[in-house]
Amino acid sequence: MTRTVYVNGEYLPETEAKVSIFDRGFLMADAVYEVTSVLDGKLIDFEGHAVRLKRSLDELGMQEACSKEELLDIHRKLVEVNGIVEGLVYLQVTRGSDGDRDFVFPDPEITKPTIVLFTQNKPGLADSPAAKKGNKIISIDDIRWGRRDIKTVQLLYPSMGKMMAKAAGADDAWLIEDGYVTEGTSNNAYLVKGGKIVTRPLSTDILHGITRKAVLRMAEEAQMEIEERLFTIDEAKEADEAFTTSASAFVMPVVEIDGVALGDGTPGPIAKRLREIYLDESRKAAI
Repeated sequence: MTRTVYVNGEYLPETEAKVSIFDRGFLMADAVYEVTSVLDGKLIDFEGHAVRLKRSLDELGMQEACSKEELLDIHRKLVEVNGIVEGLVYLQVTRGSDGDRDFVFPDPEITKPTIVLFTQNKPGLADSPAAKKGNKIISIDDIRWGRRDIKTVQLLYPSMGKMMAKAAGADDAWLIEDGYVTEGTSNNAYLVKGGKIVTRPLSTDILHGITRKAVLRMAEEAQMEIEERLFTIDEAKEADEAFTTSASAFVMPVVEIDGVALGDGTPGPIAKRLREIYLDESRKAAI
């Protein structure tokens, strides 16, 4: 079935959707994005994604393409017309196109932003086989730009990191800077030692994960101990368990780091419990 997508105010078949070759998202990666999960035909953490989108736009001096209320209506309509029960809604806003290529930003009074949304159908998203077996990860150097808190479409190096992991027979990679883990290629990173959850504190070094925020809140409510601090990859290898969080994978257990098995090499109890809590609570709060 041909998907219906949204481009600059129009709902179109994906085969008819077009943006300019001079769009700055295409030429300069001058764009931000969000991905919202859909469970049971409803949106997970939409409010958090909308707030972070606004922050990313503000940090880059980029205009909003539409209001939060309009965004919600677009999300819901795309979910409905595309019959998404479990899946994702991808949203991208660029600085637009002024009809040519230039490093200098176009005048925002003349050049309006480009906005694109599309859905991805992912049956079994919540009941992921990967979550049952856990992920194996490798560590790689973090050579990205310094404003990782802005959710831009500059995803070449994270894509390369995933390919490095695949070539090594692993599932994903954690990024290392100055000896410490920053985050995963597309997720926030955690270790568990002695029942304590450890994760890097928020800064410009990592993405301010919407799922991260929700999971840490739920962990606190479940009386779990949390410590936000830097940790090394060697410390992670000696952990009892580890996991990642992201909007598209929720809570994903990590069972191996650089060939070193964690615990007994299977998903740990805290990661499994947090995944259960997150999915249960998120479904209740979905809109």
